[in-house]
Amino acid sequence: MQDRLLTLPNILTGLRIALIPPLLALFFVPAAWAAWVATLLFIAAAVTDFFDGYLARRRQVVSVWGQLFDPIADKMLVAATLFALVAFDRVTGVHVLAAVIILLREILISGLREFLAGANAKGVPVTGLAKWKTTVQMMAIGILILGHAAPGGAVVMTIGIAGLWLAAALTVITGWQYMAGGLQQITGPQRPATDAADAPSQTRG
Repeated sequence: MQDRLLTLPNILTGLRIALIPPLLALFFVPAAWAAWVATLLFIAAAVTDFFDGYLARRRQVVSVWGQLFDPIADKMLVAATLFALVAFDRVTGVHVLAAVIILLREILISGLREFLAGANAKGVPVTGLAKWKTTVQMMAIGILILGHAAPGGAVVMTIGIAGLWLAAALTVITGWQYMAGGLQQITGPQRPATDAADAPSQTRG
């Protein structure tokens, strides 16, 4: 593991955080072009979400900074955008519950990972289903940002809401899987995660 700060994966992680303020600012502009630009910014941030972890592993430049801020950047982006979607009435009524479920799961898993790290446990590996959850979640949020600015806006919003509920369902399933795996480590025998294979990668779930 390297402790260098200025690596390409870390720069991409920092860029994802830097894109959040202008993305949120565009919600305050009541024009179709603002929704399109905000959607493009969100897509750019989501792309960095994939490439920072991929490049860190491929180039073997996994760093302490990256391990800390990569998952934090993901949660900041998702949480801030979901709050904005609710605040600007892109997600309303009972559909707000789907956003709340996603946010609560992120808080729960963050707490679980922090506890397991403090307990010197192996941690919770990212599952294939969790990666699908992230993909569906990002697509749904991107669609909802664009919303009525797109041709056939009502249909686009319906697709986005359906995607948000699908992401919420996957959130519950993967959240339960993570909790079950974490509880098994807590109640079972513990061993220090000192092997290279145990080092957490720059990724998320």
